[in-house]
Amino acid sequence: MASVRKLLLLLLCGYHPLVAHAGDAQSKLLATGSKADAVCSEPPVTPPSSSGTTVPLSHRHGPCSPAPSTVEPTMAELLRRDQLRAKYIQAKLSVNSGSGTDGVQQSAAITLPTTLGSALDTLAYVITVSIGTPAMTQAVMIDTGSDVSWVHCHARAGAGSSLFFDPGKSSTYTPFSCSSAACTRLEGRDNGCSLNSTCQYTVRYGDGSNTTGTYGSDTLALNSTEKVENFQFGCSETSDPGEGLDEDQTDGLMGLGGGAPSLVSQTAATYGSAFSYCLPATTRSSGFLTLGASTGTSGFVTTPMFRSRRAPTFYFVILQGINVGGDPVAISPTVFAAGSIMDSGTIITRLPPRAYSALSAAFRAGMRRYPRARAFSILDTCFDFTGQDNVSIPAVELVFSGGAVVDLDADGIMYGSCLAFAPATGGIGSIIGNVQQRTFEVLHDVGQSVLGFRPGAC
Repeated sequence: MASVRKLLLLLLCGYHPLVAHAGDAQSKLLATGSKADAVCSEPPVTPPSSSGTTVPLSHRHGPCSPAPSTVEPTMAELLRRDQLRAKYIQAKLSVNSGSGTDGVQQSAAITLPTTLGSALDTLAYVITVSIGTPAMTQAVMIDTGSDVSWVHCHARAGAGSSLFFDPGKSSTYTPFSCSSAACTRLEGRDNGCSLNSTCQYTVRYGDGSNTTGTYGSDTLALNSTEKVENFQFGCSETSDPGEGLDEDQTDGLMGLGGGAPSLVSQTAATYGSAFSYCLPATTRSSGFLTLGASTGTSGFVTTPMFRSRRAPTFYFVILQGINVGGDPVAISPTVFAAGSIMDSGTIITRLPPRAYSALSAAFRAGMRRYPRARAFSILDTCFDFTGQDNVSIPAVELVFSGGAVVDLDADGIMYGSCLAFAPATGGIGSIIGNVQQRTFEVLHDVGQSVLGFRPGAC
């Protein structure tokens, strides 16, 4: 562990900054006034950076969603669910002695967050694919913090689909046997076999909910021309979907983690072990998911990616510092030495408490013209923008190892009227949430161990 920490500290030293700009380096203009009628905007102005296979991506709530929910959770409810997810990740990474990118230890009581329950509702972004022969359309959430993909296989499936997935009606569906390699790779003590020897998967979550059913394979169509033969996924037969999903219109989940069952790992031979996505700034605009992205494409600033042998799902980077209004915040790089997880499913970025306190103070200093407001849920750096249609906020830049400086979009700094950062609990490093990733093409080149950012991509 000492040698690992020494390596991380070396990475935090001397660099020549490469900046991914989302606007002015000192301040941003944030629109806070009433929004126009909800209408989905045109496709991204800047297309994906590579010639890989691209699938449109949208927020699950709002006019761009292929299956918009009938009821959108309140901001308070989303933050409550976000805290559940953050606690899950922190529990997953907790250790009895030390932490970090090589000190991650899996708790036997924790499994991957492929769940049905309130915490699943933090997964905000969906793509539309088809499964089976004949093809059955499925609107599925994407999650870099999950490996196992699954779809509903009963009548409760999302109303956005023309038909919930019925394996009995697909001529290409095959359930796995208990002795198959695909079945033995599944994590979790509860994975087992039915009486007819077909592979059964169960993934549980800390709120008591789960997804369970048969693990098998079928043809996955990413678009009209690109197909993945023998795609491995779970056929969820959960009868009680748990809290929070009564009005949910999604059909399942697509795991983009680093483990063997994920879509990325399964398609590595075809597309290479790299993917990218762009999360739109608002629910009224769209983004994309690309399999087969390339580090060699110009326009990215890059930072080394780290993996953990004990938690292969997650993608780690080293956050080195934070700039506010163009000036470095007084934070020792050693505060970030435990590493940071890039996560598409966590909403609000979590920072080590000392780093968060310094960031909050620097940001408040740049917001003196606006009255402070009471804390809201997990957010305590909030302001009163009453009567303001547009406000000027200090620019925030995240500085990563290797010199990558990511200048956040205005919509990646604030969540409502609060700073979109919160202190982490448990001393388990940082989580870079999806608010901060908005409008960037975020590249995960697993094969080259590189993570990159290209600004203004959607």
